[in-house]
Amino acid sequence: MTVLGNSSAPTTPDEPTMRAALLRGCRAPSVHNSQPWRWFFDGARLHLFSDPERQLPVADPEGRQLVISCGAVLDHVRTIFAALGWHTDVVRLPDPDHPDLLATIEFRLWEDPATGSTVHAAAIERRYTDRLPMLIPERWDAMTPVVLREMAATHDVDLDMLPDSARARLATASEQSAALHRYDMEYQTELRWWTGHDRPADGIPPAALPTETELARVGVARSFPPVRHPAHRAEAIDQSYLILLSTAEESPLQWLRTGEALSAILLECTVAGWATCPLTHITETSAGRALLQGFTTNRGNPQVLLRVGTAPENDRPPATPRHPLTEVFTEHP
Repeated sequence: MTVLGNSSAPTTPDEPTMRAALLRGCRAPSVHNSQPWRWFFDGARLHLFSDPERQLPVADPEGRQLVISCGAVLDHVRTIFAALGWHTDVVRLPDPDHPDLLATIEFRLWEDPATGSTVHAAAIERRYTDRLPMLIPERWDAMTPVVLREMAATHDVDLDMLPDSARARLATASEQSAALHRYDMEYQTELRWWTGHDRPADGIPPAALPTETELARVGVARSFPPVRHPAHRAEAIDQSYLILLSTAEESPLQWLRTGEALSAILLECTVAGWATCPLTHITETSAGRALLQGFTTNRGNPQVLLRVGTAPENDRPPATPRHPLTEVFTEHP
């Protein structure tokens, strides 16, 4: 490939750049921090695969949340490459005979990348999931929903701001979801496998989980195994805003695009100084999805609920662990 008339210009990132970009990009969020992705570089193209061994067969039997998680890492990685001066051309679901191959990336040098790429790439290190009560997002104005909605639309995803009146109904849906699964031993075993342990490479550690008291003050939140640690944020009641991402259709491609949109919105919120918490537990049940559908644009398919708020700068959980790059990335010998 000749780039800008210079036949000696590189056509792909060098090995250190490739590895650094993937290492940072894999800070992307995933359901239960399962990190269900694998990367393969064939010498010219970078391929993203889902990892079925990290799927949640009870909570996510169709692999919807798995693919959404992979969409988030795809956008994170592309954002970093853009900040490093590489344009990424993506073919999504390129091979129907290999449904675990979710995307193939080709590279082009990009002398004038999008202005937001650098700040969004820098935000990856600061983004985290905040499961505690939040305050109203500061400096939120009428333009913010418009900007976020436009960002989602570039991925063919609808974004809706939920009214305050929805909070009580969604809190009830959260309680119903927890009650539905309370005596489901397979569900509880899976949940406890991924959460509440200080594992070195994946899962959600106890320090990142809310106590039962804190959970009650959030309301719209997933129920986790009980943990004990010092109280946080006194008696604050959650005042975060609720955002819903939905799609016109229900398909792996739409799930992948949902993850990409989620990533872009999370990074935009991080740049603005807000805390975020993606929620998928309500969409695990048909009743929850039916409830959320009433808030969607054009009666779409609810995919992810997102809390956005303000959190104290000095009161955030430690970073959740990640797998070493050697476990998620391989190269053509």
